[in-house]
Amino acid sequence: MSLTSSPTRRRKPMYWNDLNTALKARYGTKVYKLSLSSGCSCPNREDGRGGCIFCDGAGAFAAVGDISAQMEAAKARVAAKAGPHAKYIAYFQSFTNTYGDVEKLEGLFRRAIEGEDIVALSIATRPDCLGEEVMAMLERLADSKPLWVELGLQTIHPQSAAYIRRGYELEVFDRAVEKLRAIGAEVIVHQILGLPGETAEDMAATARYIGRSGAAGVKFHLLHVLRGTDLAADYLAEKFETMTMEAYIAALEGCVRAIPREMVIHRLTGDGAKKDLIAPLWSGDKKRVLNAIHAAFAERDVEQGSNF
Repeated sequence: MSLTSSPTRRRKPMYWNDLNTALKARYGTKVYKLSLSSGCSCPNREDGRGGCIFCDGAGAFAAVGDISAQMEAAKARVAAKAGPHAKYIAYFQSFTNTYGDVEKLEGLFRRAIEGEDIVALSIATRPDCLGEEVMAMLERLADSKPLWVELGLQTIHPQSAAYIRRGYELEVFDRAVEKLRAIGAEVIVHQILGLPGETAEDMAATARYIGRSGAAGVKFHLLHVLRGTDLAADYLAEKFETMTMEAYIAALEGCVRAIPREMVIHRLTGDGAKKDLIAPLWSGDKKRVLNAIHAAFAERDVEQGSNF
């Protein structure tokens, strides 16, 4: 009996739905984020708990300043790459950008999205800072330009949430996503990988939950330890260890495989200010880290959604 070899199976190409590709597909060009300040503080820092355990309060509650001047300065920072016909996202990132006078905030946000080169408004906040007045404001803004709202979930596991002093229950996050989707906002969720005591399976479970939440995007962050934080005190007391780069990439792979293909990955890792970084020191070289992630994903044929 003669033997014949079976046809070679074609390997699926590695795939993840990265933000740059998604934006180019939507707007036909590269889109840049303009980091802006609303001057808002954070209720989690003001209620006596000291804020999230990893927060260093860098630039805490910066003065708003003239929004036009902020935008011009932000555009100048990317001018060499952006070119004369660039498009932008007005991005209010630091702290809780719906924790303030709603009327003043709406005026600020509206001025930020006036230009034709601004294609979207992105607002970072907390799920427990979306009261009726805030939601009404966000709905009005969503009628003017595409609206993204970023929520810092970080983890679905109660013990981890208590340790980082997140300050709200998982049900609050669920309701926030539901309300935001109802007004047409795109929700982007932050997850931290490497929280003390969490396994790779725990992290993948959080990613899968985010994938099923109705959110449109996700940002993956490495837990990094910054000077001046309560997390730093625990680290220096040897209460936990940070992840190696290899462990982070392996956990990240599990998370990418656990979310649906259509979910946009806004970030594969995050890094703290190098001058304040205590650990892990390898995270300070972001280009090296991203190159290592891409190489590992290519070698392993990582396909987003393969385990969703």
